[in-house]
Amino acid sequence: MLTLEKFEEASKIVKEVTLETKLVYSDFLSNQTGNKVYLKPENMQFTGAYKVRGAYYKISTLSPEERAKGLITASAGNHAQGVAYAAKCFGVKATIVMPTTTPLIKVNRTKSYGADVVLYGDVYDEACQKAYELAEEHGYTFIHPFDDLAVATGQGTIAMEIFKELPLVEYILVPIGGGGLATGVSTLAKLLNPKIKVIGVEPAGANCMQASFKEGKVVTLPNVNTIADGTAVKTPGEKIFPYIRENLDEIITVADDELIVAFLDMVENHKMVVENSGLLTVAALRHLDVKDKRVVSILSGGNMDVITMSSVVQQGLIFRDRIFTVSVLLPDKPGELSKVADTIAKVQGNVIKLEHNQFVSTNRNAAVELRITLEAFGTDHKKQIMDALEADGYKPKLVRTNL
Repeated sequence: MLTLEKFEEASKIVKEVTLETKLVYSDFLSNQTGNKVYLKPENMQFTGAYKVRGAYYKISTLSPEERAKGLITASAGNHAQGVAYAAKCFGVKATIVMPTTTPLIKVNRTKSYGADVVLYGDVYDEACQKAYELAEEHGYTFIHPFDDLAVATGQGTIAMEIFKELPLVEYILVPIGGGGLATGVSTLAKLLNPKIKVIGVEPAGANCMQASFKEGKVVTLPNVNTIADGTAVKTPGEKIFPYIRENLDEIITVADDELIVAFLDMVENHKMVVENSGLLTVAALRHLDVKDKRVVSILSGGNMDVITMSSVVQQGLIFRDRIFTVSVLLPDKPGELSKVADTIAKVQGNVIKLEHNQFVSTNRNAAVELRITLEAFGTDHKKQIMDALEADGYKPKLVRTNL
């Protein structure tokens, strides 16, 4: 049972390993949405995510004999680090099975806490099956990343902290992968204030909980496809499903493209690195059909490798019309490039890259192609640049940007 007494106990215990992640009021997101938006930055935890809460509390409830057998779990990264770090604190051995698609930064950090890492399968569900096999073979104690009431209780301590800081909170947005975090947060939130609204958020390409809600039972998706690797789960938890069905008010899904621009918003406006799964609740703010409400978005983690980060930033700039590429046709004679550059400079466009293709036409004197990749201030400035090129007779055409 998930009880208030258990949540209070867990809140005391997890303080031994968690950092204080105070709410951050977001002027930017508040102005964008018409609500009073606060961020719960669990990406600032020592392990980079909230998962250490559930892992540490779960291990604290085990008997010395269960710990001595050694621990095992499966995870796309954040639960892996949580279990590895918690196991190190308790002085016990941990084995973590991670999908082969897990970002390298999560794999290396898990190893840095002393855990043995086994890479297996393309998604969490395949890694989890392998972990069960290893647990059976070696007698390890399995720590489920979400389908465990003790783990969910530990995750729910986030709600306790939110209420202590913001007692009049009206909406809490929580990411959903398998459902452990959403179960703990929604159950405790309803115990503390039955009128509060708790909204779960899933990637559109991995909406296993939404599908299960529609069917009224746990269902398995045939496949998942999302950049939010931490929530790329095919099957939600069986044990926690009754709690989440009772206490979650709604599920919102967001597209990967929305996560990309949300990353850009967080970096530029809050100087925070939040991983794609942690950005689900930021992207979902624009789907809320309410105004003037006190809303808390839980940022569940910040473990993102630099290569992914670079790609997401570039795509975000393109989506926001801050970078674009235009093709123009020019006569192949001296001075034409200078004329185009002058047109762009007059409207403060910044050239990033030029590609000159002399073979677009068999008559080079008639036309060669110039592809110009530009930096702009946004959509309005982009249009201004395009209009200036049109006015000078260049007949500009937008083409795919390749950075």
